[in-house]
Amino acid sequence: MENIAKIVDQTFLKKGAGEDEIKKVCQEAEEYDFRAFCVYPEHTKWAKEFLKDSGVKVTTLVDAPTGASSHEERIKIAEQAKKDGSDEIELVMQIDSFKNKKYQEVSEDLKELCRILPTKVIIGSGYLTDEEIKKASEMVKESGAIYVKTATIEDPLDNAELAEKAKHIKIMRESAPGILVKASGAVRTLSDVKIMLEAGADIIGTSSGVEIVEESKKL
Repeated sequence: MENIAKIVDQTFLKKGAGEDEIKKVCQEAEEYDFRAFCVYPEHTKWAKEFLKDSGVKVTTLVDAPTGASSHEERIKIAEQAKKDGSDEIELVMQIDSFKNKKYQEVSEDLKELCRILPTKVIIGSGYLTDEEIKKASEMVKESGAIYVKTATIEDPLDNAELAEKAKHIKIMRESAPGILVKASGAVRTLSDVKIMLEAGADIIGTSSGVEIVEESKKL
């Protein structure tokens, strides 16, 4: 807990945000020295400009909330993120295709995208059964991704009990040993973070990073 900011990916996902607003939250990310700062594709260039000398990685969220775009469009978004200076991407797995057992299609999509930038793959665990979480985690490990991640915006996991979130992390950790695990989905307090870490998470995605760090300073 001493340097909790270094395991936090601070998230800022707000449509229609202006340059001044992006600058303000980037300054905050630099001040707290988070591991990374995650934004929508349209904000990547600004974020990189404001954080270029900070040591905070810029991460671009690709194809939220359920990975419904075509493979070609997903490639285009990821390549543009790279041009805009993104250090890594958070890619939503093609959840509908996965649920319909189009595993080869999903796998090929992931493998090609993971070659563009270091990639965290979001499996949307709130949409999946325990067996599907296991299968998805195994596929993500095989894809060449650096992390498997639980959820992003609009995922049912946001409203799940902490015990359910922890269970998802444990399944991901056990089914895909060797790949890093990222927990997200309404992780808002220091207590939430501790539970995710105890379940096996390596890093945390949250929009409450500032509050969590400030809470840790009071210990």
